[in-house]
Amino acid sequence: MNCFFLCIIEIKKGYVMRHELNNTIIGNQNEDRAIIFLEAEEFHILDRNYYARKLGEIDIIAMSEGVLHFIEVKSAEADFDPVYNFTPSKLRKVINSSQYYMKEKNLDMVFSIDLIVIRWGEIEFIENVTL
Repeated sequence: MNCFFLCIIEIKKGYVMRHELNNTIIGNQNEDRAIIFLEAEEFHILDRNYYARKLGEIDIIAMSEGVLHFIEVKSAEADFDPVYNFTPSKLRKVINSSQYYMKEKNLDMVFSIDLIVIRWGEIEFIENVTL
């Protein structure tokens, strides 16, 4: 009976690990697509997956026309709009992480918090989501 219970837990753990791995792979692929899009729009990529201690992660940091862009990438393979995954909580984390980045790099410049939404193979770039 204990073996049966442990085997079920291991199967469930394996499923969770595969599911998280698949999401990570898809997320990285979509971030790659976002970077290709940004470079085509003449953005200079400065950093990717920047992690600010305990504050959160910024998917892409880029520069364009003297403006520093902190960019979150959201995508989904399902039938819902991934823009809804960009929650107020996530926005706060990106704002806090961007402030940390600028302080760490000793930057005092114009910046924008942006969102790239990849849905059904199409890319939408939404600039300055804090307005």
